[in-house]
Amino acid sequence: MPQRRKANDTLSPELIKILKIFGVISIGLVLLLSFFNTKRANNSGEDLSFRMTSSSRMYFLNVRAINYDRETRSDAGMLLFRHGKRKVSKSSPTLDLVIILNSQKDEAYLYIEPVNVDWPLEIRASSDGKQEEVQLQNGNNSEFLGYVRKLEPWITNEAKFEIKQNATWVDIWANPKEKVALKTILEDYFRLINKQG
Repeated sequence: MPQRRKANDTLSPELIKILKIFGVISIGLVLLLSFFNTKRANNSGEDLSFRMTSSSRMYFLNVRAINYDRETRSDAGMLLFRHGKRKVSKSSPTLDLVIILNSQKDEAYLYIEPVNVDWPLEIRASSDGKQEEVQLQNGNNSEFLGYVRKLEPWITNEAKFEIKQNATWVDIWANPKEKVALKTILEDYFRLINKQG
């Protein structure tokens, strides 16, 4: 007849040894991995909002840049990329989103370039009965990124966009190819600076 187990036999000496070994290994692994943490506090005072890694820059230049028209600005040491499927017109107003690579600082910027219209700009976005007007001033990189962040939900929802020119509203980014190009520009830019769009 088999013997009955006693209540205190559930933690045998062998099981206690195994638990101690796994406990020590777990704590050691956590301590070891904490030394290799790449997300560290930035105490340098530098603004890393526009920083791009060399791997993301190489991916953009070697894979994604074929979709863009490239302009080299040797006077500023920068490369400008305008999407190849953007609307090009000699008379009607539009806006181009331009990706700017500053290889000297390892930074990437997003510029809103008015075509056939002057600053300040007034854009109206409408979708599903909702509407928002956005005022844009010519500013710095952070301001442009803020404008793009404000327009981004409208772009991803394929809203209707209009720009004010001489007190009349004119459609922009109406072509389906232009809408796809806008989304592509945002995806490529946020991948460049390692941020979520």
